[in-house]
Amino acid sequence: MAKLDRYIGQSVLLAILAVLGIILGLASLFAFIDEMGDISETYTLMDAGSFVLLTAPRRLYDMLPMAALIGCLIGLGSLASNSELTIMRAAGVSIGRIVWAVMKPMLVLMLAGVLIGEYLAPVTENKAQADRSLAQGSGEAQTSKRGLWHRQGEEFVHINTVQPNGLLLGVTRYKFDAERHMQTSSFARRAQFAEDHWQLHDVTTTYFRGDHTEVINNPQERWDVALTPELLNTVVMAPESLSITGLWDYIHYLSDQGLNNARYWLAFWTKVLQPVVTAALVLMAVSFIFGPLRSVTLGQRVFTGVLVGFVFRIAQDLLGPSSQVFGFPPLLAVLIPAGICALAGVWLLRRAG
Repeated sequence: MAKLDRYIGQSVLLAILAVLGIILGLASLFAFIDEMGDISETYTLMDAGSFVLLTAPRRLYDMLPMAALIGCLIGLGSLASNSELTIMRAAGVSIGRIVWAVMKPMLVLMLAGVLIGEYLAPVTENKAQADRSLAQGSGEAQTSKRGLWHRQGEEFVHINTVQPNGLLLGVTRYKFDAERHMQTSSFARRAQFAEDHWQLHDVTTTYFRGDHTEVINNPQERWDVALTPELLNTVVMAPESLSITGLWDYIHYLSDQGLNNARYWLAFWTKVLQPVVTAALVLMAVSFIFGPLRSVTLGQRVFTGVLVGFVFRIAQDLLGPSSQVFGFPPLLAVLIPAGICALAGVWLLRRAG
């Protein structure tokens, strides 16, 4: 039985890895083409290629559930097409045993996905974003094309580039009073973190004093703010690109500041429950092989896998924002599509058994 489990698991795992490689290659090609629109004298083809390469771990992590679905359909489907599953069933191997043989390599794959999403993808994504922003220029005042916005109390901050080593480039700050009247506007070319505060360099500050303004230039200025380099490395990236621990810390930071953190809760539960989602999709794929896709062609299985994967992704993309609009827990937005897939898989397997 151990040899049989290894044979089934190897067939499925190789198919998943092949599908994952194809999907990742296509996604990286499209990402590179998209970066071509930003090519300039400072942001070269080499920079664009480096960006695509550094963001590949994040794409791999995002595509793992769909690759598992399609790969399982192909790997297990090839065994069904060669009548190997029929022989196994005739020899007394239960469907539950075959499902477990498929799930064992999936556990390894899901663990690898968690490690990539927690330790590799956030680091490479951070470096990719910082390098691209630096190459596109960051010594100017704030522009709408790049950088990030952040609010700290009555101060609104825009940062052009956040470097992983605790260096900020292009820091624009707007300070308002309780009636939302602007008091000051300042721009610093760079800022360096120094133990418990930021040291601003080349600072130009405009003070709004009723009917006139006053401009003051300072070579250096102290900036006391609760943002640490670690927290800024979290802020600079999209929620979907953050690690689970980074999301957890930033969720509570936003809560302490009285800011909306629903989007980050959604990203948190999506990452925490990705292994559950992947297992649900694999279970449904196995049920398809023993049910409606037992004797169809390879092309039909691939088409079905892509179709189901897209429908699942659309359901996630609809329920996620809906949880923020209508106020139901983001946890449900992640669990509902996975629960439907798991229930459908169990129902089809029961019929086949």
